[in-house]
Amino acid sequence: MSVRETAVRSLRAARAAMGQLVGGLGTAFPGLGVLVLLAAAAVTAPVGVGLLLAPLALRALHGLARRERARLNRRGVEIVPPDPPPTRLRPALADPTTRRELGWLVRHATGGFLLGLLGFLLPLFAFRDTTFPLWWRLGPEEATTTSVGVGTAHTWLDALAALLLGVGWIAIVVGLGPGMARLQAAPARRLLAAGPDTDLSLRVAELTATRAAALDAHATELRRIERSLHDGAQNRLVSVTVLLGAARRMAARDPAGADELLERAQSAAEQALAELRSVARGILPPVLADRGLAGALSGLAADSGVPCRVEADVPERCAASVEATAYFVVAEALTNIAKHSGAGRASVTARARGGRLRLRIEDDGRGGADEDGGSGLTGIRRRVAALDGTLRLTSPPGGPTALEVDLPCGA
Repeated sequence: MSVRETAVRSLRAARAAMGQLVGGLGTAFPGLGVLVLLAAAAVTAPVGVGLLLAPLALRALHGLARRERARLNRRGVEIVPPDPPPTRLRPALADPTTRRELGWLVRHATGGFLLGLLGFLLPLFAFRDTTFPLWWRLGPEEATTTSVGVGTAHTWLDALAALLLGVGWIAIVVGLGPGMARLQAAPARRLLAAGPDTDLSLRVAELTATRAAALDAHATELRRIERSLHDGAQNRLVSVTVLLGAARRMAARDPAGADELLERAQSAAEQALAELRSVARGILPPVLADRGLAGALSGLAADSGVPCRVEADVPERCAASVEATAYFVVAEALTNIAKHSGAGRASVTARARGGRLRLRIEDDGRGGADEDGGSGLTGIRRRVAALDGTLRLTSPPGGPTALEVDLPCGA
């Protein structure tokens, strides 16, 4: 990967992280108010006022937790919600979900708020200090040089020192931004997800559903292979048999006609062989074994009907079933783009990190993709679910369309 591509990727990750941190302020700041309300309910409980405030405070707590789950899910941090917690005081005191949400609130309204504030201020500091040499002579005479209120610029050297500080802010944003976003989201991932008992029942239901989807996908694939063999290669081989028999009977009395039949039989055999190879590639494309996932995706992009750019960062091989599913997902998605989207360009991004393979296929087409419209998205979702992966489709009318798939590398 080139230095330019690495820099662009780092800047994109930093921008996404700053957006997630600032978005956290939308729940951290109201969280301070909910904390005050809960504290007021606890303090005034002995005199009876707290009993009136408690249901309101609990509803505010649960509503804020739901909002945080939805926000992080939009950002790609999947959190399985628990069953709706109670809002009455006595059941809430014994409810583990309410206690976990309260623990999240304390952490998010304090540490999460500070991290969100840094996510808001650091880009401003970076912009202010890096651009300081452009406008420092237009400012007041004794204006401070830096965004932290230290120093006064009297010479160009002082102004360039502020520029160096701005570069330092940028380095902090790029280097620490993603980690700060993960740190801000960590309490929600740990405390707002369904508890162990609920999570186990949800997991059983999810595995039951994905097992059924896997069986359906397997049956569909077997029907496709059977249809391809029956309608294609089998018919060709029957034709070869008939032609060879006819050529054998004609060999003595009409050698020229027999040669023509043999030529036709050879052509039919070659076509049958090509169709058998096509079926074999559909089961497990040999290009995956020969060139790996990155090379296979580059080959798909080269054959795409829409100009397509591929960014693949897959340093280690994944399980064969995972690579085959990823190949199928990208092939089907690019076919859909060429047939239905009216797009002028597309892009495929594949990254393997932390035991997960993440795919993102985007296009600048008309949008409005619908799983029920016969576009193959249902088949993609079933294949992904069969490997315990997740799929998310974003396709507003007017575009653009983005298909995101997350697969375990070792499935």
